[in-house]
Amino acid sequence: QVHLVQSGGGVVSPGGTLRLSCAASGAIFELYSMAWFRQAPGKNRERVARKVSGGSSTYADSVKGRFTISRDIAKGTAYLQMNNLRPDDTAVYTCNADIAPTNDDDEWQDFWSQGTQVTVSA
Repeated sequence: QVHLVQSGGGVVSPGGTLRLSCAASGAIFELYSMAWFRQAPGKNRERVARKVSGGSSTYADSVKGRFTISRDIAKGTAYLQMNNLRPDDTAVYTCNADIAPTNDDDEWQDFWSQGTQVTVSA
């Protein structure tokens, strides 16, 4: 069992900076990837950033060059550094983590944080 607790979020002005944190507890050393998702009102949920253990980071085109995902494997934490925020970044942001199956009869295990509101407005 893995439990994710998210912190950060809030209201910032356009061009501002915000950092989100995600702390995992439980089997933190078995996490395969950690990622950040967001969902704005009336829009589908999209994956903002993802980082696989021992691998590179991937980003949605809309945030490339502005957002950075990082992980501390030993502590089971993930961060999302958000720079040069825009009004269209306004959404509920959620942290995600998963554990890979050990054989073909198993399923991926997904875990989610509670989500927090990020509002970018003048």
